[in-house]
Amino acid sequence: MRVDDPLRHHGDVEVGGLLDLAVNVYDGPRPTWLDDALRASLGEVGSYPSSDRARAAAARHHGRPEDEVLVTAGAAEAFTLLARGRPWRRPAVVHPQFTEPHAALEQAGHRVTEVVVPHPFLLDPALVPDDVDLVFVGNPTNPTGALHPADAIRALLRPGRVVVVDEAFMDCVPGQTESLASERLDGLVVVRSLTKHWSIPGIRSGYLLGPPDLVADLQRGQVPWSVSTPAAAAVVACTTPEAVEEGRRRAEEIADWRKVLEAGLDGLGVPYLESAASFVLAQVGAGVHGRLRAAGIAVRRADTFPGLDETWVRIAVRPPATTDRLTTALAAIVDTPR
Repeated sequence: MRVDDPLRHHGDVEVGGLLDLAVNVYDGPRPTWLDDALRASLGEVGSYPSSDRARAAAARHHGRPEDEVLVTAGAAEAFTLLARGRPWRRPAVVHPQFTEPHAALEQAGHRVTEVVVPHPFLLDPALVPDDVDLVFVGNPTNPTGALHPADAIRALLRPGRVVVVDEAFMDCVPGQTESLASERLDGLVVVRSLTKHWSIPGIRSGYLLGPPDLVADLQRGQVPWSVSTPAAAAVVACTTPEAVEEGRRRAEEIADWRKVLEAGLDGLGVPYLESAASFVLAQVGAGVHGRLRAAGIAVRRADTFPGLDETWVRIAVRPPATTDRLTTALAAIVDTPR
Protein backbone atom coordinates (compact mmCIF):
# COMPACT_ATOMS: atom_id res chain seq x y z
CA MET A 1 0.00 0.00 0.00
CA ARG A 2 1.48 3.31 -1.13
CA VAL A 3 1.69 6.11 1.48
CA ASP A 4 2.01 9.70 0.26
CA ASP A 5 2.60 11.25 3.70
CA PRO A 6 3.42 8.85 6.56
CA LEU A 7 2.41 11.42 9.18
CA ARG A 8 -1.10 11.66 7.68
CA HIS A 9 -1.60 7.92 7.20
CA HIS A 10 -4.41 6.53 9.38
CA GLY A 11 -5.96 3.10 9.80
CA ASP A 12 -9.27 3.95 8.14
CA VAL A 13 -7.65 4.06 4.69
CA GLU A 14 -6.44 0.47 5.10
CA VAL A 15 -9.86 -1.12 5.53
CA GLY A 16 -11.70 -1.03 2.19
CA GLY A 17 -13.75 -4.23 2.05
CA LEU A 18 -11.43 -6.16 4.37
CA LEU A 19 -12.09 -7.49 7.86
CA ASP A 20 -11.32 -4.44 9.97
CA LEU A 21 -8.69 -4.81 12.68
CA ALA A 22 -7.03 -1.56 11.63
CA VAL A 23 -9.36 1.04 13.18
CA ASN A 24 -9.47 1.41 16.96
CA VAL A 25 -13.16 2.27 17.27
CA TYR A 26 -15.07 0.19 19.84
CA ASP A 27 -16.68 -2.75 18.03
CA GLY A 28 -20.18 -2.69 19.46
CA PRO A 29 -23.45 -0.78 19.27
CA ARG A 30 -23.68 2.75 20.60
CA PRO A 31 -25.77 3.21 23.75
CA THR A 32 -29.39 4.11 23.09
CA TRP A 33 -29.04 7.29 25.13
CA LEU A 34 -26.20 8.49 22.89
CA ASP A 35 -28.09 7.84 19.67
CA ASP A 36 -31.13 9.54 21.18
CA ALA A 37 -29.04 12.61 22.04
CA LEU A 38 -27.56 12.76 18.53
CA ARG A 39 -30.96 12.45 16.89
CA ALA A 40 -32.46 15.08 19.19
CA SER A 41 -29.63 17.48 18.29
CA LEU A 42 -30.80 17.46 14.67
CA GLY A 43 -33.81 19.46 15.80
CA GLU A 44 -31.41 22.32 16.65
CA VAL A 45 -29.34 22.40 13.47
CA GLY A 46 -31.45 25.22 12.07
CA SER A 47 -29.55 27.55 14.41
CA TYR A 48 -25.85 28.26 14.65
CA PRO A 49 -24.15 25.83 17.05
CA SER A 50 -23.00 26.64 20.57
CA SER A 51 -20.68 24.54 22.70
CA ASP A 52 -21.56 26.30 25.98
CA ARG A 53 -23.51 23.36 27.42
CA ALA A 54 -20.82 20.94 26.31
CA ARG A 55 -18.13 23.07 27.93
CA ALA A 56 -20.04 23.16 31.20
CA ALA A 57 -20.63 19.40 31.07
CA ALA A 58 -16.95 18.60 30.48
CA ALA A 59 -15.94 21.00 33.26
CA ARG A 60 -18.30 19.29 35.73
CA HIS A 61 -17.11 15.87 34.63
CA HIS A 62 -13.49 16.67 35.45
CA GLY A 63 -14.12 19.01 38.40
CA ARG A 64 -12.63 22.06 36.69
CA PRO A 65 -13.75 25.65 36.02
CA GLU A 66 -15.29 26.25 32.61
CA ASP A 67 -12.50 28.61 31.57
CA GLU A 68 -10.13 25.61 31.67
CA VAL A 69 -12.12 23.73 29.01
CA LEU A 70 -12.28 24.16 25.24
CA VAL A 71 -14.62 21.96 23.19
CA THR A 72 -13.12 21.04 19.83
CA ALA A 73 -13.99 19.25 16.60
CA GLY A 74 -12.25 16.11 17.77
CA ALA A 75 -8.70 15.83 19.04
CA ALA A 76 -7.38 16.74 15.59
CA GLU A 77 -8.65 20.33 15.90
CA ALA A 78 -7.09 20.56 19.37
CA PHE A 79 -3.69 19.56 17.93
CA THR A 80 -3.97 22.17 15.18
CA LEU A 81 -4.95 24.91 17.64
CA LEU A 82 -2.03 24.04 19.89
CA ALA A 83 0.43 23.96 16.98
CA ARG A 84 -0.65 27.45 15.93
CA GLY A 85 -1.47 28.87 19.35
CA ARG A 86 1.90 30.37 20.24
CA PRO A 87 5.26 31.06 18.57
CA TRP A 88 6.89 27.87 19.87
CA ARG A 89 10.69 27.92 19.74
CA ARG A 90 11.34 24.17 19.85
CA PRO A 91 8.32 21.84 19.83
CA ALA A 92 8.84 18.11 20.32
CA VAL A 93 6.79 14.96 19.83
CA VAL A 94 7.53 11.80 21.81
CA HIS A 95 7.52 8.87 19.35
CA PRO A 96 6.33 6.30 18.50
CA GLN A 97 2.92 7.90 18.89
CA PHE A 98 -0.08 9.20 16.97
CA THR A 99 1.39 11.33 14.21
CA GLU A 100 -1.33 13.98 13.82
CA PRO A 101 0.27 16.39 16.36
CA HIS A 102 3.56 16.13 14.44
CA ALA A 103 1.79 16.78 11.15
CA ALA A 104 -0.09 19.76 12.64
CA LEU A 105 3.17 21.29 13.89
CA GLU A 106 4.80 20.94 10.47
CA GLN A 107 1.73 22.38 8.79
CA ALA A 108 2.02 25.38 11.11
CA GLY A 109 5.60 25.92 9.93
CA HIS A 110 7.47 24.42 12.88
CA ARG A 111 10.52 22.23 12.75
CA VAL A 112 9.72 19.30 15.02
CA THR A 113 12.16 17.63 17.38
CA GLU A 114 11.51 13.89 17.33
CA VAL A 115 12.09 12.26 20.71
CA VAL A 116 12.18 8.58 19.77
CA VAL A 117 11.80 6.35 22.82
CA PRO A 118 13.59 3.01 22.42
CA HIS A 119 11.93 -0.39 22.78
CA PRO A 120 9.86 -1.16 24.87
CA PHE A 121 8.76 2.44 24.22
CA LEU A 122 8.27 3.57 27.83
CA LEU A 123 8.50 7.30 28.53
CA ASP A 124 11.80 8.58 29.88
CA PRO A 125 11.45 12.31 30.67
CA ALA A 126 15.24 12.74 30.51
CA LEU A 127 15.14 12.12 26.74
CA VAL A 128 13.30 15.41 26.14
CA PRO A 129 15.84 18.23 25.62
CA ASP A 130 15.75 20.98 28.25
CA ASP A 131 15.07 23.77 25.76
CA VAL A 132 11.90 22.19 24.36
CA ASP A 133 8.94 24.49 25.09
CA LEU A 134 6.11 22.28 23.78
CA VAL A 135 5.87 18.50 24.21
CA PHE A 136 3.25 16.11 22.83
CA VAL A 137 2.93 12.67 24.43
CA GLY A 138 0.17 10.06 24.31
CA ASN A 139 -1.17 8.20 27.32
CA PRO A 140 -2.00 5.43 26.69
CA THR A 141 0.14 5.86 23.61
CA ASN A 142 -1.03 5.00 20.12
CA PRO A 143 0.29 2.66 18.68
CA THR A 144 2.31 1.10 21.50
CA GLY A 145 -0.49 0.83 24.06
CA ALA A 146 1.93 1.94 26.78
CA LEU A 147 0.31 3.49 29.87
CA HIS A 148 2.91 5.88 31.27
CA PRO A 149 2.93 6.68 34.99
CA ALA A 150 1.41 10.08 35.68
CA ASP A 151 4.57 10.96 37.60
CA ALA A 152 6.65 10.48 34.43
CA ILE A 153 4.48 13.01 32.62
CA ARG A 154 4.51 15.43 35.54
CA ALA A 155 8.33 15.22 35.39
CA LEU A 156 8.17 16.82 31.92
CA LEU A 157 6.66 20.00 33.35
CA ARG A 158 8.86 23.04 33.94
CA PRO A 159 8.55 26.84 33.71
CA GLY A 160 8.10 28.05 30.15
CA ARG A 161 7.05 24.65 28.78
CA VAL A 162 3.63 23.31 27.77
CA VAL A 163 3.11 19.55 27.98
CA VAL A 164 0.21 18.16 25.95
CA VAL A 165 -1.07 14.71 26.91
CA ASP A 166 -3.23 12.98 24.33
CA GLU A 167 -5.64 10.88 26.40
CA ALA A 168 -7.76 9.70 23.47
CA PHE A 169 -7.54 6.12 24.74
CA MET A 170 -7.68 6.76 28.49
CA ASP A 171 -11.33 5.62 28.45
CA CYS A 172 -10.01 2.11 27.73
CA VAL A 173 -8.25 1.99 31.11
CA PRO A 174 -10.50 0.72 33.92
CA GLY A 175 -10.58 3.48 36.53
CA GLN A 176 -8.60 5.73 34.16
CA THR A 177 -5.53 5.34 36.34
CA GLU A 178 -2.69 7.70 35.39
CA SER A 179 -5.08 10.25 33.86
CA LEU A 180 -4.18 13.88 34.44
CA ALA A 181 -7.46 15.30 33.14
CA SER A 182 -8.57 16.53 36.55
CA GLU A 183 -5.20 18.00 37.60
CA ARG A 184 -4.78 21.75 37.37
CA LEU A 185 -1.04 22.04 36.79
CA ASP A 186 0.81 24.96 35.24
CA GLY A 187 1.70 24.17 31.63
CA LEU A 188 -0.33 20.95 31.44
CA VAL A 189 -2.88 20.40 28.67
CA VAL A 190 -4.93 17.22 28.35
CA VAL A 191 -6.74 16.36 25.12
CA ARG A 192 -9.73 14.01 25.19
CA SER A 193 -11.63 12.47 22.28
CA LEU A 194 -15.04 10.78 22.09
CA THR A 195 -14.31 9.14 18.74
CA LYS A 196 -13.00 5.73 19.78
CA HIS A 197 -14.75 4.68 22.95
CA TRP A 198 -18.19 5.83 21.83
CA SER A 199 -17.96 4.74 18.15
CA ILE A 200 -18.64 8.18 16.68
CA PRO A 201 -15.63 9.05 14.46
CA GLY A 202 -17.93 10.83 12.00
CA ILE A 203 -19.15 13.26 14.66
CA ARG A 204 -15.70 14.83 15.37
CA SER A 205 -16.16 15.56 19.06
CA GLY A 206 -13.62 16.21 21.79
CA TYR A 207 -12.20 18.80 24.14
CA LEU A 208 -9.04 19.96 25.84
CA LEU A 209 -8.33 20.93 29.43
CA GLY A 210 -5.62 23.36 30.50
CA PRO A 211 -4.63 26.65 32.12
CA PRO A 212 -7.19 29.44 31.47
CA ASP A 213 -4.70 31.77 29.75
CA LEU A 214 -3.68 29.11 27.24
CA VAL A 215 -7.27 27.95 26.71
CA ALA A 216 -8.22 31.59 25.96
CA ASP A 217 -5.38 31.87 23.43
CA LEU A 218 -6.49 28.67 21.71
CA GLN A 219 -10.13 29.73 21.65
CA ARG A 220 -9.17 32.96 19.86
CA GLY A 221 -7.57 30.85 17.15
CA GLN A 222 -10.59 28.58 16.73
CA VAL A 223 -12.71 28.88 13.61
CA PRO A 224 -16.19 30.17 14.51
CA TRP A 225 -18.78 27.38 14.88
CA SER A 226 -16.18 24.66 14.32
CA VAL A 227 -17.96 22.40 16.83
CA SER A 228 -21.22 21.20 15.32
CA THR A 229 -24.47 20.86 17.24
CA PRO A 230 -24.30 17.02 17.23
CA ALA A 231 -20.67 17.13 18.38
CA ALA A 232 -21.57 19.38 21.32
CA ALA A 233 -24.53 17.13 22.16
CA ALA A 234 -22.20 14.13 22.22
CA VAL A 235 -19.99 15.79 24.86
CA VAL A 236 -23.01 16.44 27.06
CA ALA A 237 -24.30 12.88 26.65
CA CYS A 238 -20.92 11.20 27.23
CA THR A 239 -20.15 13.00 30.50
CA THR A 240 -23.24 11.97 32.47
CA PRO A 241 -23.14 9.44 35.36
CA GLU A 242 -24.86 6.94 33.04
CA ALA A 243 -22.07 7.39 30.51
CA VAL A 244 -19.41 6.96 33.19
CA GLU A 245 -20.89 3.59 34.14
CA GLU A 246 -21.15 2.46 30.52
CA GLY A 247 -17.62 3.69 29.86
CA ARG A 248 -16.34 1.56 32.74
CA ARG A 249 -18.18 -1.49 31.39
CA ARG A 250 -16.68 -0.98 27.95
CA ALA A 251 -13.18 -0.62 29.40
CA GLU A 252 -13.53 -3.94 31.20
CA GLU A 253 -14.92 -5.61 28.08
CA ILE A 254 -12.03 -4.29 25.98
CA ALA A 255 -9.58 -5.67 28.56
CA ASP A 256 -11.22 -9.10 28.28
CA TRP A 257 -11.14 -9.00 24.47
CA ARG A 258 -7.49 -7.92 24.59
CA LYS A 259 -6.59 -10.98 26.69
CA VAL A 260 -8.00 -13.22 23.95
CA LEU A 261 -5.86 -11.46 21.34
CA GLU A 262 -2.74 -11.66 23.50
CA ALA A 263 -3.34 -15.36 24.16
CA GLY A 264 -3.63 -15.95 20.42
CA LEU A 265 -0.37 -14.13 19.75
CA ASP A 266 1.32 -16.05 22.57
CA GLY A 267 0.17 -19.31 21.03
CA LEU A 268 1.77 -18.34 17.73
CA GLY A 269 4.99 -17.12 19.33
CA VAL A 270 4.43 -13.60 17.99
CA PRO A 271 6.07 -10.91 20.16
CA TYR A 272 3.85 -8.03 21.27
CA LEU A 273 3.82 -5.19 23.77
CA GLU A 274 1.71 -5.07 26.90
CA SER A 275 -1.14 -2.72 26.13
CA ALA A 276 -3.61 -0.67 28.16
CA ALA A 277 -5.61 0.39 25.11
CA SER A 278 -7.97 -1.02 22.50
CA PHE A 279 -5.14 -2.29 20.31
CA VAL A 280 -1.95 -4.32 20.55
CA LEU A 281 1.36 -3.58 18.82
CA ALA A 282 2.78 -6.86 17.55
CA GLN A 283 6.04 -7.68 15.81
CA VAL A 284 4.75 -10.09 13.19
CA GLY A 285 7.69 -9.77 10.81
CA ALA A 286 8.38 -8.13 7.46
CA GLY A 287 5.78 -8.73 4.76
CA VAL A 288 3.06 -10.04 7.08
CA HIS A 289 0.97 -6.88 6.84
CA GLY A 290 0.63 -7.39 3.09
CA ARG A 291 0.00 -11.12 3.40
CA LEU A 292 -2.82 -10.49 5.87
CA ARG A 293 -4.35 -8.05 3.38
CA ALA A 294 -4.17 -10.74 0.72
CA ALA A 295 -6.05 -12.99 3.15
CA GLY A 296 -8.78 -10.36 3.52
CA ILE A 297 -7.71 -8.89 6.87
CA ALA A 298 -6.70 -5.28 7.53
CA VAL A 299 -4.36 -4.46 10.39
CA ARG A 300 -2.65 -1.09 10.77
CA ARG A 301 0.82 -0.89 9.28
CA ALA A 302 3.22 0.61 11.81
CA ASP A 303 6.17 1.68 9.69
CA THR A 304 4.58 5.13 9.28
CA PHE A 305 5.19 5.80 12.99
CA PRO A 306 8.66 7.23 13.71
CA GLY A 307 10.63 4.65 15.66
CA LEU A 308 8.95 1.58 14.12
CA ASP A 309 9.57 -0.45 10.98
CA GLU A 310 7.69 -2.83 8.68
CA THR A 311 8.00 -5.77 11.09
CA TRP A 312 5.39 -4.18 13.39
CA VAL A 313 1.61 -3.93 13.00
CA ARG A 314 -1.08 -2.48 15.25
CA ILE A 315 -4.00 -4.85 15.79
CA ALA A 316 -7.33 -3.49 16.99
CA VAL A 317 -9.00 -5.33 19.86
CA ARG A 318 -12.17 -7.08 18.72
CA PRO A 319 -14.67 -9.62 20.09
CA PRO A 320 -13.24 -13.16 20.31
CA ALA A 321 -14.90 -14.47 17.13
CA THR A 322 -13.22 -11.77 15.03
CA THR A 323 -9.91 -12.25 16.83
CA ASP A 324 -10.06 -15.98 16.08
CA ARG A 325 -10.32 -15.21 12.36
CA LEU A 326 -7.16 -13.12 12.62
CA THR A 327 -5.15 -15.69 14.55
CA THR A 328 -6.22 -18.47 12.18
CA ALA A 329 -5.01 -16.45 9.19
CA LEU A 330 -1.87 -15.39 11.03
CA ALA A 331 -1.07 -19.00 11.93
CA ALA A 332 -1.05 -19.98 8.27
CA ILE A 333 1.21 -17.04 7.44
CA VAL A 334 3.79 -17.40 10.21
CA ASP A 335 4.02 -21.17 9.61
CA THR A 336 4.68 -20.63 5.91
CA PRO A 337 8.29 -19.88 4.87
CA ARG A 338 8.65 -16.35 3.61
